[in-house]
Amino acid sequence: MLLRIYGWVMTLLIPLLRRKLARRALAEPGYGEAVEERFGGYTMAPLVGGKVVWVHAVSLGETRAVAALVQALRREIPAMRLLLTHGTATGREAGKALLQTGDVQVWQPWDCPLAVHRFVEQFRPRIGLLVETEVWPLLTAECKKQGVPLCLVNARLSDKSLRQAKRLGPLARQAYSSLAAVWAQSEADAQRLRQLGAPVAGVMGNFKFDLQPSAIQLGQGRAWRHVLGKPVVMLASAREGEEAMLADLLTRKEAQALVLTAQPASKTIAPAVQWLIVPRHPQRFDEVEALLRKAGLSVARRSQWPTVPGAPLPQADVWLGDSLGEMALYYGLSDVVLLGGSFAPLGGQNLIEAAACECPVVMGPHVFNFAQASELALEAGAAFTVADMAAGVQRALTLVDDATALATARQAALGLAMAHRGAADRTAVAVAKVLTTGGVVH
Repeated sequence: MLLRIYGWVMTLLIPLLRRKLARRALAEPGYGEAVEERFGGYTMAPLVGGKVVWVHAVSLGETRAVAALVQALRREIPAMRLLLTHGTATGREAGKALLQTGDVQVWQPWDCPLAVHRFVEQFRPRIGLLVETEVWPLLTAECKKQGVPLCLVNARLSDKSLRQAKRLGPLARQAYSSLAAVWAQSEADAQRLRQLGAPVAGVMGNFKFDLQPSAIQLGQGRAWRHVLGKPVVMLASAREGEEAMLADLLTRKEAQALVLTAQPASKTIAPAVQWLIVPRHPQRFDEVEALLRKAGLSVARRSQWPTVPGAPLPQADVWLGDSLGEMALYYGLSDVVLLGGSFAPLGGQNLIEAAACECPVVMGPHVFNFAQASELALEAGAAFTVADMAAGVQRALTLVDDATALATARQAALGLAMAHRGAADRTAVAVAKVLTTGGVVH
């Protein structure tokens, strides 16, 4: 009965969702594409037969993370047809790069009875793989009803998310217990997932360690850093409020003195620093530029940099990374990263890509969404934790002023990335066994 009431509520919310999508499409046109897919309306013919493996990567981060898994699945499951779903426009755009002939990409179905039923009927996947956190009550129930083994891969669950799920009571337990298998990132994640009744089949590690940064982008960024001749400190994947924190520090007289004069701890002269901000969400690029200019800072947007080979990099107080798919370039350009989402109480962002690019990270106190990766980075010496943005800026400046410490942190970052690879391959093997045996190997 509770699941039925939930379904009614989700159905009644559809007009609100349509209006929200229309508003989002004004800033991000991708949200206006194929809207009916979200509600079970498809223009393509139903998929019949074949090894259809459904992978749901809700947003950009999950889509990037799942690239290594998709490659591994293609090796383990010959003739696989990929059904790839997303919830965000940036995730859908990035997902296009993962498709091959015969694959299908659509929006995830809204969690209401008609949409999820039509979705499963339309595509008839042999198995479904939800990435990281995306567990929906009606979707899991429908898959179980129609005999589609639905698994949660690269699974994580923070203490905060566990508390929220427990407030949903039987609805959350029904959703998690309906899964065919869960492969967690860490033992701590596994323990929290078991409290919700999830059938944890193993701890595989984190796919994001398997990502290989673009060598071309990384090389270009490093070349620019060499030509620039001064350190670059990047606020990466910045979330709302964090750019203002940094702008406030950079426009204070005492902050300007910190960059250009002796540091109290070392009594050495800190070199001038080039600041780089890359917002997490592209719809905020214009907003962040306006915020920085209002604070009195000059800004140069990446999209407006010269394209002529050998042209000098722009002069500005702050560079604004307003391009998509170039994080390896930005990490290659940077000496140290301030981790977005960790200075505001938002749970942090993925620091693994920074590590793979040999870029040490300074993070604030809020990293609950990436607790395991953060702990591993701290233990390895690839990351440093601070109390707030002011302390983060000072820690970054101290690090770029000490060539030996910076080189050590860079090596630690790369070592961290290399040491924890293999989760995607291990998960692909487990998924293939489910398909061949019809059950989960614990």
